[in-house]
Amino acid sequence: MKTIGLVTGGGDAPALNAVIRAVVKTGVGEYGVRVIGIEDSFEGLLGETRTRELTPVDVRGLLPRGGTILGTRNKGRFVQYKPDGEVVMPESSFREAIQNLERLGIDGMIVLGGDGTLAIAAEFGKYGIPVVGVPKTIDNDLAHTDLTFGFLTALDIATEALDRLHTTAESHDRVMILEVMGRHTGWIAIHSGLAGGADVILIPEIPFSIDAVCHKIRERERCGSDFSIIVVAEGARETTGEQRYLTQGGSDVSARLGGIGYYLRDEIEARTGKEARCVVLGHLQRGGSPNAFDRMLATSFGAYAVRCLMQGDRDVMVALHASDIITVPLAEAILGIKTVPPAGGLVRTARDVGVSLGAPDEPQMDVECE
Repeated sequence: MKTIGLVTGGGDAPALNAVIRAVVKTGVGEYGVRVIGIEDSFEGLLGETRTRELTPVDVRGLLPRGGTILGTRNKGRFVQYKPDGEVVMPESSFREAIQNLERLGIDGMIVLGGDGTLAIAAEFGKYGIPVVGVPKTIDNDLAHTDLTFGFLTALDIATEALDRLHTTAESHDRVMILEVMGRHTGWIAIHSGLAGGADVILIPEIPFSIDAVCHKIRERERCGSDFSIIVVAEGARETTGEQRYLTQGGSDVSARLGGIGYYLRDEIEARTGKEARCVVLGHLQRGGSPNAFDRMLATSFGAYAVRCLMQGDRDVMVALHASDIITVPLAEAILGIKTVPPAGGLVRTARDVGVSLGAPDEPQMDVECE
Protein backbone atom coordinates (compact mmCIF):
# COMPACT_ATOMS: atom_id res chain seq x y z
CA MET A 1 0.00 0.00 0.00
CA LYS A 2 1.49 3.29 -1.16
CA THR A 3 -1.38 5.79 -0.98
CA ILE A 4 -4.16 6.20 1.61
CA GLY A 5 -7.38 8.13 0.98
CA LEU A 6 -8.82 10.00 3.95
CA VAL A 7 -12.55 10.82 4.24
CA THR A 8 -14.52 12.76 6.87
CA GLY A 9 -18.30 12.33 6.72
CA GLY A 10 -21.50 13.08 8.60
CA GLY A 11 -21.87 15.88 11.11
CA ASP A 12 -18.71 17.65 12.22
CA ALA A 13 -17.32 16.90 15.67
CA PRO A 14 -14.51 18.27 17.81
CA ALA A 15 -11.17 16.47 17.11
CA LEU A 16 -11.84 15.49 13.49
CA ASN A 17 -8.77 17.52 12.58
CA ALA A 18 -6.79 15.77 15.30
CA VAL A 19 -7.49 12.43 13.57
CA ILE A 20 -6.45 13.90 10.21
CA ARG A 21 -3.22 15.10 11.77
CA ALA A 22 -2.47 11.70 13.29
CA VAL A 23 -3.18 9.85 10.03
CA VAL A 24 -0.86 12.13 8.06
CA LYS A 25 1.97 12.15 10.61
CA THR A 26 1.81 8.37 11.06
CA GLY A 27 1.32 7.52 7.40
CA VAL A 28 4.02 9.80 6.05
CA GLY A 29 6.46 9.74 8.96
CA GLU A 30 6.22 6.11 10.08
CA TYR A 31 5.32 4.24 6.89
CA GLY A 32 6.37 6.55 4.08
CA VAL A 33 2.99 6.47 2.31
CA ARG A 34 1.11 9.32 0.64
CA VAL A 35 -2.11 10.56 2.21
CA ILE A 36 -4.74 12.01 -0.11
CA GLY A 37 -7.52 13.99 1.56
CA ILE A 38 -10.89 13.54 -0.14
CA GLU A 39 -12.93 16.72 0.22
CA ASP A 40 -16.64 17.01 1.07
CA SER A 41 -16.87 13.39 2.22
CA PHE A 42 -17.41 10.72 -0.45
CA GLU A 43 -18.86 13.40 -2.75
CA GLY A 44 -15.28 14.37 -3.54
CA LEU A 45 -14.91 11.11 -5.46
CA LEU A 46 -17.70 11.89 -7.93
CA GLY A 47 -17.59 14.00 -11.08
CA GLU A 48 -14.62 16.34 -11.11
CA THR A 49 -12.88 14.90 -8.07
CA ARG A 50 -11.90 17.16 -5.18
CA THR A 51 -8.80 15.86 -3.46
CA ARG A 52 -5.48 17.12 -2.15
CA GLU A 53 -2.33 15.53 -0.88
CA LEU A 54 -1.67 16.13 2.79
CA THR A 55 1.83 16.41 4.21
CA PRO A 56 3.04 16.96 7.78
CA VAL A 57 3.37 20.66 6.95
CA ASP A 58 -0.33 20.79 6.01
CA VAL A 59 -1.46 19.48 9.40
CA ARG A 60 0.57 21.78 11.61
CA GLY A 61 -1.60 23.47 14.23
CA LEU A 62 -4.58 21.16 13.67
CA LEU A 63 -4.65 19.54 17.10
CA PRO A 64 -6.76 22.25 18.81
CA ARG A 65 -8.75 23.22 15.71
CA GLY A 66 -12.43 22.28 15.46
CA GLY A 67 -14.26 21.07 12.38
CA THR A 68 -12.53 19.34 9.46
CA ILE A 69 -10.20 20.88 6.92
CA LEU A 70 -11.53 18.38 4.35
CA GLY A 71 -15.17 19.39 4.65
CA THR A 72 -18.02 16.97 5.30
CA ARG A 73 -21.42 15.96 3.98
CA ASN A 74 -24.29 13.72 5.08
CA LYS A 75 -24.57 10.69 2.74
CA GLY A 76 -25.03 12.72 -0.47
CA ARG A 77 -25.41 10.70 -3.68
CA PHE A 78 -24.34 7.45 -2.07
CA VAL A 79 -27.66 7.01 -0.26
CA GLN A 80 -31.16 7.35 -1.68
CA TYR A 81 -34.57 7.00 -0.04
CA LYS A 82 -37.47 5.29 -1.77
CA PRO A 83 -41.01 6.64 -1.23
CA ASP A 84 -41.68 3.85 1.28
CA GLY A 85 -38.60 4.89 3.29
CA GLU A 86 -36.34 2.05 2.14
CA VAL A 87 -32.67 3.04 1.99
CA VAL A 88 -30.71 2.10 -1.14
CA MET A 89 -27.09 2.68 -2.11
CA PRO A 90 -26.87 3.29 -5.88
CA GLU A 91 -24.30 1.03 -7.52
CA SER A 92 -23.54 3.71 -10.12
CA SER A 93 -22.16 6.09 -7.49
CA PHE A 94 -19.85 3.44 -6.05
CA ARG A 95 -18.62 2.34 -9.48
CA GLU A 96 -17.78 5.92 -10.44
CA ALA A 97 -16.03 6.53 -7.12
CA ILE A 98 -13.98 3.34 -7.42
CA GLN A 99 -12.86 4.26 -10.92
CA ASN A 100 -11.67 7.60 -9.57
CA LEU A 101 -9.90 5.93 -6.66
CA GLU A 102 -8.00 3.79 -9.16
CA ARG A 103 -7.18 6.82 -11.31
CA LEU A 104 -5.90 8.70 -8.25
CA GLY A 105 -3.78 5.71 -7.22
CA ILE A 106 -5.50 5.36 -3.83
CA ASP A 107 -4.96 1.84 -2.47
CA GLY A 108 -7.18 2.01 0.64
CA MET A 109 -9.29 4.40 2.69
CA ILE A 110 -9.57 5.58 6.26
CA VAL A 111 -13.10 6.83 6.86
CA LEU A 112 -14.11 9.01 9.81
CA GLY A 113 -17.83 9.00 10.55
CA GLY A 114 -20.88 7.77 12.36
CA ASP A 115 -23.14 4.86 11.49
CA GLY A 116 -24.34 6.38 8.19
CA THR A 117 -20.87 7.23 6.91
CA LEU A 118 -19.43 3.90 8.07
CA ALA A 119 -22.27 2.05 6.32
CA ILE A 120 -21.10 3.64 3.06
CA ALA A 121 -17.51 2.70 3.95
CA ALA A 122 -18.61 -0.91 4.50
CA GLU A 123 -20.19 -0.90 1.03
CA PHE A 124 -16.86 0.17 -0.48
CA GLY A 125 -15.35 -2.82 1.31
CA LYS A 126 -17.78 -5.12 -0.50
CA TYR A 127 -16.42 -3.78 -3.79
CA GLY A 128 -12.90 -4.77 -2.75
CA ILE A 129 -11.59 -1.44 -1.46
CA PRO A 130 -9.56 -1.84 1.77
CA VAL A 131 -11.30 0.26 4.40
CA VAL A 132 -10.67 1.10 8.06
CA GLY A 133 -13.32 3.09 9.92
CA VAL A 134 -12.83 5.59 12.73
CA PRO A 135 -15.91 6.12 14.97
CA LYS A 136 -17.09 9.72 15.11
CA THR A 137 -20.28 11.00 16.70
CA ILE A 138 -20.83 13.44 19.53
CA ASP A 139 -23.89 11.36 20.49
CA ASN A 140 -21.57 8.50 21.60
CA ASP A 141 -24.06 6.01 20.17
CA LEU A 142 -21.80 3.85 17.98
CA ALA A 143 -21.78 0.26 19.13
CA HIS A 144 -18.62 -1.64 20.06
CA THR A 145 -16.63 1.37 21.29
CA ASP A 146 -16.66 2.72 24.82
CA LEU A 147 -16.37 6.32 23.62
CA THR A 148 -16.34 8.28 20.39
CA PHE A 149 -14.17 11.36 20.03
CA GLY A 150 -16.07 14.63 20.29
CA PHE A 151 -18.53 13.31 22.86
CA LEU A 152 -16.67 14.50 25.94
CA THR A 153 -16.15 17.96 24.45
CA ALA A 154 -19.88 18.18 23.71
CA LEU A 155 -20.52 17.05 27.27
CA ASP A 156 -18.26 19.81 28.63
CA ILE A 157 -20.19 22.40 26.63
CA ALA A 158 -23.59 21.11 27.79
CA THR A 159 -22.45 21.01 31.43
CA GLU A 160 -21.12 24.57 31.26
CA ALA A 161 -24.46 25.69 29.80
CA LEU A 162 -26.27 24.08 32.74
CA ASP A 163 -23.96 25.82 35.22
CA ARG A 164 -24.88 29.14 33.63
CA LEU A 165 -28.60 28.36 33.49
CA HIS A 166 -28.63 27.50 37.19
CA THR A 167 -27.85 31.06 38.24
CA THR A 168 -30.56 32.70 36.16
CA ALA A 169 -33.10 29.99 37.05
CA GLU A 170 -32.52 30.52 40.75
CA SER A 171 -32.53 34.31 40.43
CA HIS A 172 -35.90 34.39 38.67
CA ASP A 173 -37.59 31.29 40.18
CA ARG A 174 -37.93 29.84 36.71
CA VAL A 175 -37.96 26.43 35.12
CA MET A 176 -35.01 26.35 32.70
CA ILE A 177 -35.01 23.73 29.96
CA LEU A 178 -31.87 22.79 28.03
CA GLU A 179 -32.41 20.84 24.81
CA VAL A 180 -29.32 18.90 23.74
CA MET A 181 -28.48 16.61 20.83
CA GLY A 182 -29.40 12.97 20.91
CA ARG A 183 -31.68 11.76 18.14
CA HIS A 184 -31.93 8.16 19.28
CA THR A 185 -29.93 8.08 22.51
CA GLY A 186 -29.60 10.14 25.66
CA TRP A 187 -25.89 9.92 26.42
CA ILE A 188 -25.27 13.68 26.29
CA ALA A 189 -28.46 14.42 28.21
CA ILE A 190 -27.91 12.02 31.08
CA HIS A 191 -24.18 12.67 31.48
CA SER A 192 -24.54 16.46 31.38
CA GLY A 193 -27.66 16.32 33.52
CA LEU A 194 -25.83 14.45 36.25
CA ALA A 195 -22.72 16.62 35.96
CA GLY A 196 -24.75 19.84 35.87
CA GLY A 197 -27.17 19.06 38.70
CA ALA A 198 -30.37 18.80 36.65
CA ASP A 199 -33.63 17.99 38.42
CA VAL A 200 -35.27 16.27 35.43
CA ILE A 201 -33.50 14.39 32.62
CA LEU A 202 -35.52 13.21 29.62
CA ILE A 203 -33.97 10.71 27.19
CA PRO A 204 -35.27 8.74 24.18
CA GLU A 205 -34.80 5.41 25.97
CA ILE A 206 -37.35 6.23 28.70
CA PRO A 207 -40.69 7.65 27.45
CA PHE A 208 -41.81 10.48 29.69
CA SER A 209 -45.06 11.81 31.07
CA ILE A 210 -45.70 15.55 31.34
CA ASP A 211 -47.59 14.84 34.57
CA ALA A 212 -44.49 13.22 36.09
CA VAL A 213 -42.32 16.17 35.06
CA CYS A 214 -44.76 18.68 36.57
CA HIS A 215 -45.02 16.61 39.75
CA LYS A 216 -41.25 16.93 40.20
CA ILE A 217 -41.42 20.70 39.73
CA ARG A 218 -44.24 21.03 42.31
CA GLU A 219 -42.41 18.73 44.71
CA ARG A 220 -39.31 20.93 44.56
CA GLU A 221 -41.42 24.04 45.08
CA ARG A 222 -43.10 22.50 48.13
CA CYS A 223 -39.64 21.86 49.58
CA GLY A 224 -38.52 25.46 49.06
CA SER A 225 -36.78 25.21 45.67
CA ASP A 226 -38.72 27.60 43.45
CA PHE A 227 -36.67 26.83 40.35
CA SER A 228 -35.98 23.65 38.40
CA ILE A 229 -33.50 22.58 35.72
CA ILE A 230 -34.53 20.18 32.95
CA VAL A 231 -32.26 18.56 30.37
CA VAL A 232 -33.98 16.96 27.39
CA ALA A 233 -32.49 15.09 24.43
CA GLU A 234 -33.90 16.22 21.09
CA GLY A 235 -35.20 12.69 20.45
CA ALA A 236 -37.04 12.28 23.77
CA ARG A 237 -40.63 11.13 23.35
CA GLU A 238 -43.74 11.02 25.46
CA THR A 239 -45.40 7.80 26.48
CA THR A 240 -47.69 8.32 23.48
CA GLY A 241 -44.64 7.66 21.30
CA GLU A 242 -44.69 11.06 19.62
CA GLN A 243 -41.49 12.91 18.79
CA ARG A 244 -41.17 16.59 17.89
CA TYR A 245 -39.86 17.63 14.48
CA LEU A 246 -38.62 20.95 13.19
CA THR A 247 -39.51 19.91 9.64
CA GLN A 248 -41.75 17.20 8.30
CA GLY A 249 -42.84 15.91 4.92
CA GLY A 250 -41.17 16.33 1.55
CA SER A 251 -38.75 13.83 0.08
CA ASP A 252 -36.48 13.74 3.13
CA VAL A 253 -37.80 10.92 5.28
CA SER A 254 -35.11 11.71 7.84
CA ALA A 255 -36.82 14.83 9.20
CA ARG A 256 -34.87 16.91 11.69
CA LEU A 257 -35.81 16.41 15.27
CA GLY A 258 -36.15 19.43 17.50
CA GLY A 259 -38.62 21.57 19.38
CA ILE A 260 -39.20 19.23 22.31
CA GLY A 261 -37.78 21.88 24.66
CA TYR A 262 -40.27 24.52 23.53
CA TYR A 263 -43.10 22.02 23.80
CA LEU A 264 -42.09 21.28 27.39
CA ARG A 265 -41.90 24.99 28.16
CA ASP A 266 -45.47 25.60 26.98
CA GLU A 267 -46.89 22.55 28.76
CA ILE A 268 -45.12 23.31 32.05
CA GLU A 269 -46.26 26.93 32.08
CA ALA A 270 -49.86 25.90 31.33
CA ARG A 271 -49.95 23.14 33.96
CA THR A 272 -47.93 24.67 36.82
CA GLY A 273 -48.30 28.41 36.27
CA LYS A 274 -44.53 28.78 36.62
CA GLU A 275 -42.47 30.83 34.22
CA ALA A 276 -40.35 28.59 31.98
CA ARG A 277 -37.62 29.24 29.44
CA CYS A 278 -35.98 26.98 26.85
CA VAL A 279 -32.44 27.05 25.48
CA VAL A 280 -31.59 24.87 22.48
CA LEU A 281 -27.86 24.21 22.58
CA GLY A 282 -27.84 22.94 18.99
CA HIS A 283 -24.66 23.16 16.98
CA LEU A 284 -22.74 24.84 19.77
CA GLN A 285 -22.14 21.25 20.90
CA ARG A 286 -20.32 20.45 17.66
CA GLY A 287 -18.08 23.45 17.20
CA GLY A 288 -14.93 24.78 18.71
CA SER A 289 -11.75 23.31 20.10
CA PRO A 290 -11.73 19.71 21.40
CA ASN A 291 -10.81 19.05 25.00
CA ALA A 292 -7.65 17.22 26.03
CA PHE A 293 -9.20 13.75 26.19
CA ASP A 294 -10.80 14.01 22.74
CA ARG A 295 -7.50 15.19 21.25
CA MET A 296 -5.73 12.20 22.78
CA LEU A 297 -8.41 9.71 21.72
CA ALA A 298 -8.57 11.10 18.18
CA THR A 299 -4.79 10.91 17.86
CA SER A 300 -4.78 7.30 19.06
CA PHE A 301 -7.58 6.37 16.66
CA GLY A 302 -5.86 8.01 13.68
CA ALA A 303 -2.47 6.43 14.28
CA TYR A 304 -3.98 3.00 14.91
CA ALA A 305 -6.11 3.19 11.76
CA VAL A 306 -3.00 3.71 9.63
CA ARG A 307 -1.27 0.82 11.37
CA CYS A 308 -4.26 -1.41 10.63
CA LEU A 309 -4.25 -0.62 6.91
CA MET A 310 -0.49 -1.11 6.65
CA GLN A 311 -0.59 -4.50 8.37
CA GLY A 312 -3.35 -5.74 6.09
CA ASP A 313 -6.49 -5.32 8.21
CA ARG A 314 -9.62 -4.80 6.14
CA ASP A 315 -13.23 -3.84 6.82
CA VAL A 316 -12.66 -3.02 10.48
CA MET A 317 -13.36 -0.10 12.77
CA VAL A 318 -10.94 1.06 15.44
CA ALA A 319 -12.52 1.27 18.88
CA LEU A 320 -11.81 2.09 22.50
CA HIS A 321 -12.24 -0.84 24.85
CA ALA A 322 -11.24 -0.57 28.50
CA SER A 323 -8.50 2.01 27.73
CA ASP A 324 -7.08 -0.05 24.83
CA ILE A 325 -7.48 0.67 21.12
CA ILE A 326 -8.74 -2.43 19.32
CA THR A 327 -10.47 -3.27 16.04
CA VAL A 328 -13.95 -4.66 15.50
CA PRO A 329 -15.54 -5.86 12.25
CA LEU A 330 -17.06 -2.89 10.44
CA ALA A 331 -20.17 -4.90 9.59
CA GLU A 332 -20.83 -5.50 13.30
CA ALA A 333 -20.10 -1.89 14.29
CA ILE A 334 -22.92 -0.57 12.08
CA LEU A 335 -25.54 -3.18 12.92
CA GLY A 336 -27.11 -1.20 15.74
CA ILE A 337 -26.60 1.75 18.02
CA LYS A 338 -25.53 1.92 21.66
CA THR A 339 -28.36 3.19 23.85
CA VAL A 340 -28.55 4.22 27.49
CA PRO A 341 -29.72 1.13 29.45
CA PRO A 342 -32.99 2.11 31.22
CA ALA A 343 -32.05 -0.15 34.13
CA GLY A 344 -28.32 0.64 33.99
CA GLY A 345 -25.99 2.37 36.38
CA LEU A 346 -26.40 5.92 35.06
CA VAL A 347 -30.18 5.85 35.36
CA ARG A 348 -29.94 4.25 38.80
CA THR A 349 -27.50 6.94 39.94
CA ALA A 350 -29.79 9.68 38.66
CA ARG A 351 -32.75 8.29 40.59
CA ASP A 352 -30.62 7.71 43.70
CA VAL A 353 -29.80 11.42 43.87
CA GLY A 354 -33.40 12.48 43.30
CA VAL A 355 -33.42 13.18 39.57
CA SER A 356 -36.66 12.46 37.73
CA LEU A 357 -36.52 10.68 34.39
CA GLY A 358 -40.13 11.64 33.76
CA ALA A 359 -41.34 8.04 33.69
CA PRO A 360 -45.03 7.64 34.58
CA ASP A 361 -44.22 4.73 36.90
CA GLU A 362 -41.80 6.76 39.04
CA PRO A 363 -42.91 7.10 42.67
CA GLN A 364 -45.29 10.07 42.98
CA MET A 365 -45.52 10.19 46.76
CA ASP A 366 -44.54 13.31 48.63
CA VAL A 367 -41.01 13.34 49.97
CA GLU A 368 -39.80 14.64 53.29
CA CYS A 369 -38.21 18.05 52.80
CA GLU A 370 -34.83 18.58 54.35
